Amino acid sequence: MSVEPRRSLADCLRHDLSFTGTHIGCEHGVCGACTVMMDGEAVRSCLILAVQAENRHVETVESLAEDNCLSVVQEEFRTNHALQCGFCTPGILMSAQALLNTEPEASNDRIREVLSGHICRCTGYIPIVTAIANARDRLSAASRDRYAIEE
Repeated sequence: MSVEPRRSLADCLRHDLSFTGTHIGCEHGVCGACTVMMDGEAVRSCLILAVQAENRHVETVESLAEDNCLSVVQEEFRTNHALQCGFCTPGILMSAQALLNTEPEASNDRIREVLSGHICRCTGYIPIVTAIANARDRLSAASRDRYAIEE
């Protein structure tokens, strides 16, 4: 696929590839709504040109669910009512997933630090921190269980 050199990754994902889970808010990298993972790292897709994603692995919120089943992070967001209007949710989910992929034992303070790059006007963040911490704990327990079975 070819894109105009000045087209943002966010616009390309939403308008050219129909990955509408990537939301565009401020278009200045401040709100975090457009966060996706590129090569496993959480990035603001409004600040990246689509051409910069060539030969890179880009994941959107649509990639979190597998076989029509929510990911652990998504399940915990639902269980803990960690979303209201949902506009910020895809970006937060992607940052949370990237964090738990790279720092599976992230502390609650680290979770809050990562969330400081996202603007949510509805939830007050407490249920979001709880959801991510619960996802961390579930994933950690599942990892321990797998390790015990393999021994």
